[in-house]
Amino acid sequence: MKKIIFYAVVLLPFLGFSQTAKDTATTELSEVVISNKVPKKYTQLPNQVEVITAKQIDFQNFQSTAEMLSNSGALFVQKSQQGGGSPVIRGFEASRVLITVDGVRMNNLIFRAGHLQNVITVDENMLENVGVFYGPSSTLFGSDALGGSVAMTTKNAKFLNEVHNKFTGGVNTRYSSVNEEKSIALNLNYATSKFASLTFFSFNDFGDLKMGKERNHNGDYFGERPNYVSTVGGVDQLNVNDDKYTQVGSAYKQYNFMQKFAYKTNSGFVHGLNLQYSTTSDINRYDRLTETAGSGLKFAQWYYGPQDRLLAVYSLQKEKAFLNSDLKVNVAYQNVKESRHNRRFGNYNLQHNEENVDMFSVSLDLNKKFTKGELFYGFESYYETLKSTAYAKNINTGAVTDINTRYPNGDNNMMRNDLYISYNEKMSDKTFWNVGARAGYTTLKSTIADNSVFSLPFNSISQGNFTYSGTLGITHNTSKNFALKGNIATGFRAPNIDDLAKVFESKAGSSSSLGILIVPNEDLKPEKTITGDLGIVIQSDSKRIKLESTYFYTRMYDAIVTDDFTYNGQSIVNYNGFDAQVKANQNKGKAFVTGFSTNVSAYIISDLLFSANFNYTLGRVVEDGSQRPLDHIAPYFGKVGLTYTYNKLNLEGYMLYNGKKDIKDYSTSGEDNAQYAPANGMPAWETYNFKAGFQVLKGGTLFAGVENILDTQYRVFASGINAPGRNIYGGIKYTF
Repeated sequence: MKKIIFYAVVLLPFLGFSQTAKDTATTELSEVVISNKVPKKYTQLPNQVEVITAKQIDFQNFQSTAEMLSNSGALFVQKSQQGGGSPVIRGFEASRVLITVDGVRMNNLIFRAGHLQNVITVDENMLENVGVFYGPSSTLFGSDALGGSVAMTTKNAKFLNEVHNKFTGGVNTRYSSVNEEKSIALNLNYATSKFASLTFFSFNDFGDLKMGKERNHNGDYFGERPNYVSTVGGVDQLNVNDDKYTQVGSAYKQYNFMQKFAYKTNSGFVHGLNLQYSTTSDINRYDRLTETAGSGLKFAQWYYGPQDRLLAVYSLQKEKAFLNSDLKVNVAYQNVKESRHNRRFGNYNLQHNEENVDMFSVSLDLNKKFTKGELFYGFESYYETLKSTAYAKNINTGAVTDINTRYPNGDNNMMRNDLYISYNEKMSDKTFWNVGARAGYTTLKSTIADNSVFSLPFNSISQGNFTYSGTLGITHNTSKNFALKGNIATGFRAPNIDDLAKVFESKAGSSSSLGILIVPNEDLKPEKTITGDLGIVIQSDSKRIKLESTYFYTRMYDAIVTDDFTYNGQSIVNYNGFDAQVKANQNKGKAFVTGFSTNVSAYIISDLLFSANFNYTLGRVVEDGSQRPLDHIAPYFGKVGLTYTYNKLNLEGYMLYNGKKDIKDYSTSGEDNAQYAPANGMPAWETYNFKAGFQVLKGGTLFAGVENILDTQYRVFASGINAPGRNIYGGIKYTF
C-alpha cells in the first residue's frame, strides 16, 4: 500500500496533475484575504502558501480547529489528549511555529518547545479562512515563525450592502458516534449601512474517545486502555476497563464566544471591536494517565485546568489615510490562563501549577499601491507579563503546602518592538518579485521572589536581543503552462520565559532510575534559520490540470536544545524526593531540515475533482561532526481524494496516510514521546473517509459522513492518545 501511495502522489505530479483547477476556483482562492501584509493574489508570492476557506471548513465538519488542520493534508498535528492539537510545519512545532488570530499573536512568553494545545481555543465555525505560510515568515509576522505560520482569520460583521437582510445568521449542529459528540454553533449578524454587529456562540460536548478496533495491517494491537484509576472515599483504586477500546478520561467540554462591532464614519474611517472568549472544562493529560508503574498506573490524576483565552481588539482602518497608504491600526489585549494539576497513585497531595499571562499589543500596518507594485510596512509592539503560582493540597485533609512554581514566582515580563517592510512588484506579465526586511529589539526580565522551595544560584534574569530577518523571492512564468518560484528567507525566535527560566521535571525519577530536571540557563541567545525554496508550477491551458511542487532546505543556527548541564556544580541533584539528571536549554551546534511537498489535482470530468498531496521532511542536529535526529520531524504524510460537486449535492471520498517512524529516527530529547510508541517506532497507517452534504431547502443543508471507515487502530507520530476509530456523524446547517 505504501508503494502505491508513493508512486501515485510523487509520480503523478510529473505527469501534470495539480491542486487547483477550474478558472473560477483559482480566481476565488487567489482573492482571499489571508493577511493584510501580503497581496490578495497570494498565488503570485514566491513562497509556499496554502489556504483553507470557510466553504471547505463548513463542508468538512471536523470537531475542532486542530482536527480541521490535521485532516487538511497541509500540515501535521500532534496530540497528547483529545482536547488539543499541536501543528507541525516542515519539522517545526510549538514555539517555533507562529499562530495568529485576526493578526494578533497567540504565541506568548510561556509557549514551550514541546507540544501545545492553544489552537483549539479558536472555534473552526467562526473562521473565514486559515492561511498556512511555509518556511521562515518572521519578516512578515515576527519572532517564532521559524518553520512557518498559521494565520487564522475570523468572520467579520457585515454591513447592509454585504447581506440581503438586516438580520442574517444561522445554526450548525453535529453529532458524532466516536465520542458521542454533541455540538452547536449559533451566529447572528445585524446590519445597517453604517453599523454592523456579529454575535457567535458555540458549545461542544465530547465524551470519551473510542479508538479503532481493527489491526493496522500486520502490526500488533496498540494503545488499548485495560484499566484506569478512580478515587472512592478518598482512596485510589485501579479499575478494569469494561471496554478497552474506550479511552477513559479523554472527555471534555468547550465554550466559545465572539462579538464583533463595526462602524463606518462619513470621513471613510471604519472602527471595529473584536471580543473573543474561549474556555474548557478540565482536560485530562491522557498520555500521562496511561503511564504504568509496577503492576498499576503511575498517576491517579493529571489534568489541565480550564484553558481560558480572552481577546479584545480595537481596530481602525481607512483607505489612503497616510501618504496615500491604506491604514490599519490594532490595539489589543489578550489574557490566557493555564494550569496543570497532578498527583501520583496513592499520594493524596494534588499539585497545582497555575499561570496567568497578560499580553498588550499595538500594531500599525500600511499598504501603498503603485502602478506595478505594492508596499507593505508597519510597526508592532507587544508587552507581556506572567504570574506563576503553585501549591499542593491534600484531597483528604485539605492541608496546603508550598511547591516550586513552573516559572519564576516574581515579576516576569517580555517586550517586543519591530519595524517591517515588504515590497511586491509585477515586473512584467511573466515575472513577479518580492523583497522584505524586519528589525526589532526584544527584552526579557524575570525575578524570583521566594527562593525557599528550590534554591537557584540567582534571583533575577535580564536579557536584551536585537532581532532581524529578511526575504527575497521571484516568480517567473516561462510560459502560460510553466512557472518557477525561488525564495530565500531568514527567521528568528527570541528566547522566552519558558526557554530561559523554567524549572521543570520532564521525567520523574524512581528508586531504580534517574529522573530529568530542566533548570534555567540565562545565557541563551535567539535561534535563527535560513531557508531556500524552489518551486515549480505546471498547468494546462484551461487550468483544469495543475501541479505545484516545492523543495526546501533549512539551516538552523544557535538552535535551542535540551542537553546535559550542571546546577551548583552538580550534574545530579535530588528533586521531589528523587535523584535527577540536570539538563538545561542551550544553544547547541547547528541543525538542518530539508524536504519537499507536492500538490496535485485534475478535473476528471467537469464536476469531479481528483486531488492529492505528499509531504516529506528530514531533520538532523549537526554537532561535533556527527548527526542525530532532530525532534518534531514527522514521517511522510498526505491526502488523496475525489470531490464531486453538482447542484445541491457535495460528495467527497479521501484517504489520509502517514508513513512509519522508526525508533532510530526519534530524537533523544524526549519531545518525540518514544515512551508512547511501540518498541520499533510508530507504524504507518491510512484511513478511508467519506463525506456528503445536500441542500434540502433554501438555507438548509444536511451533512453526514463516515471517518476511518475500516475502524483501523492507529496513533499519530509523537502523540499519546490513539486516533478515533470509525466515526459516523451527522448534522444540519441552517442559514437565513
